[in-house]
Amino acid sequence: MQFSPLAQINKSNVADLSQAWFYPVPDDVARFDFNPVIVDGVMYVLGGDGAIVALNAATGKTIWTHPAGADPMDRGINYWQSKDGQDRRLIFSADSYLQEIDAHTGASIPTFGTEGRVNLREGLGRDPKSIPQIQTGTPGHVFENEVILGSATSEAYGSPPGDIRAFDVLSGKLLWTFHTIPHPGEYGYDTWPKDAWKYVGGVNTWGELSIDTKRGIGYFPLGSPTYDYWGGDRIGTDLFGDCLLALDLRTGKRLWYFQTVHHDLWDYDPTAAPKLLTVEHDGKKVDIVAIATKSGFVFAFNRATGKPLWPIDERPVPKSDAPGEQSWPTQPVPTKPPAFARQSFTAGDLDPYMSAADKERVLAILQTANNHGVFTPGTDKRDSIQIPGDVGGANWGNTAADPRTGVFFIRTSDSPEVKFKLSPKEPLRVPLGATMETQGHAIFEQMCETCHGAEMRGVKSPKDIGLDKFKQIVRGGEGEMPGFSELPSQYLDALAAYISNPSASAPVHMRGAGGGMERLPAPPGITRYFGNYENRLMSSEGLPAISPPWTSLVAVDLNDGTIKWRVPLGTAPGLAAKGITNTGGTSVLLAAVRSDPVATAGGLVFVGSWGDRTVHAFDEDTGKLLWEQQIGANPEGLPSVYEADGREYVVFCAAAHSPDSAPGAGFAWTAGTQGAQGYYVFALGKN
Repeated sequence: MQFSPLAQINKSNVADLSQAWFYPVPDDVARFDFNPVIVDGVMYVLGGDGAIVALNAATGKTIWTHPAGADPMDRGINYWQSKDGQDRRLIFSADSYLQEIDAHTGASIPTFGTEGRVNLREGLGRDPKSIPQIQTGTPGHVFENEVILGSATSEAYGSPPGDIRAFDVLSGKLLWTFHTIPHPGEYGYDTWPKDAWKYVGGVNTWGELSIDTKRGIGYFPLGSPTYDYWGGDRIGTDLFGDCLLALDLRTGKRLWYFQTVHHDLWDYDPTAAPKLLTVEHDGKKVDIVAIATKSGFVFAFNRATGKPLWPIDERPVPKSDAPGEQSWPTQPVPTKPPAFARQSFTAGDLDPYMSAADKERVLAILQTANNHGVFTPGTDKRDSIQIPGDVGGANWGNTAADPRTGVFFIRTSDSPEVKFKLSPKEPLRVPLGATMETQGHAIFEQMCETCHGAEMRGVKSPKDIGLDKFKQIVRGGEGEMPGFSELPSQYLDALAAYISNPSASAPVHMRGAGGGMERLPAPPGITRYFGNYENRLMSSEGLPAISPPWTSLVAVDLNDGTIKWRVPLGTAPGLAAKGITNTGGTSVLLAAVRSDPVATAGGLVFVGSWGDRTVHAFDEDTGKLLWEQQIGANPEGLPSVYEADGREYVVFCAAAHSPDSAPGAGFAWTAGTQGAQGYYVFALGKN
């Protein structure tokens, strides 16, 4: 729920909140947005070298450390205990193996799975060796004696399917599987081409899921099918892509579903946790489930039946003219609540703080681009404008709710994107007889240069992170980078050789070069298309090209389907230095959209703003800012609210970023200081 029933910190005293302690985590830890779990005065966190660490929740003192041996999931961990409380376990994934450790001691539990591990690559109907990574950064959930997991598939062609699975907490035995891409004879199979279940991937719960423990129902937001931006090899509505899916958690059987996007061409998958609330509707108390989407809509349903609270229209949307594509002619639009994010970008929406040169450049893009508002499909004729961008709207962790009032809180981003025009997926060509470095140079030109540039912006060298980690990133993806799971081993080695030693490569000019291979065979008779991943439509100073606010906190009352209040969240440091505030933070990096809210019984909404390194508390009734404090690094992930030794605390996970990566000399955001990455814990004075 991202709701705490604690009220010691409340509207009357939150202004007195101060930092109680800090636990540092080395700056070299990548993907740092971990949601701490606190049980009986012990806080479990992600520490240095990917270790799981137990801390005294009142003091931050280390109790034990467990080296995970590989990168564990970065967004949290699961906890389970027996009825008598003697057997306590932490459940996590690392290197796509599900594992457990003793919560008392940090020792591995060898009786779980095979020698303490369950291989998550197995049982997906694909060769396990072809799956570089399947674990999601999000830990799933425990229900009774089950641990229920989604997955993180690659976003490229040929990725594995995103089956939902439940495992026995004690043994690791697979209890049930739900095929999110239906097999022959299963419901929804006819919404795909005949053999799509063999080659299409994605449709995965990579984000959060929610559980109604009383009813034993799990609510799963499911991702878009791969490839994200062209679907000519998956003609149809593509169930259960982009669905809110309700399953019986004891059997894995489907109860109901609703598809929020048909035949997704925008990567508009829902990923924020569905929120379980009780509201007043038509004079009656109704248990509901509500979900906010990347496209800027909130959908609300009767929790048990799936009946919408308010009518949902199927409205016509722009038709795709991309080769081989058959976009769906309509998309679902709720009649209530209204959209919480902007869904169009025209010349009248330009950022007034951009330079004249930037305005001229962006206007030229708008005049030539394919730009019809939300649900504008990509085309092979020209670039396209997407708003909301594929990070939202609402993204992972971006919603909280107060079950007492029926009010839903959404952290939303407004940042339009340019989708580069679609082009045929060409064979990968490699010069025959060339050195490893030269072959790798050719591969880099064709696969990587569009995003990273010839100067290799943001590329992690195998010399710095190790060859195994490098291969894992290339094949499984990381952050906004897609995975290239189909790249053969010899070419992956060549790419690593070139990046490790670019000066050793001879000049390559692949146009007209001979030799080569298809990276992945397409289904018979199909030419696949590829659109380079998004380019944020930004000013030269790293600010979104659209007018502010770029990030907002929005309260939606689900009793009547109205927006209760909206406030800007955060600032752009360069503008704030000039006295220009209330702009909201920027979404120049994916991390910027994943600083998330939590509501409390004290009438507060706690949330961090990425870029200005600030944590805030808002009045949940009015949106009034009641407290804020700048910290040393940028808050990411979900804060936790807990009590230890009779004292209430709020903890924020904050990540460090290289100052060199900040655009405009820190105009849009600031990176923080050395040694500032870690967990910032706040409380009232002890008296």
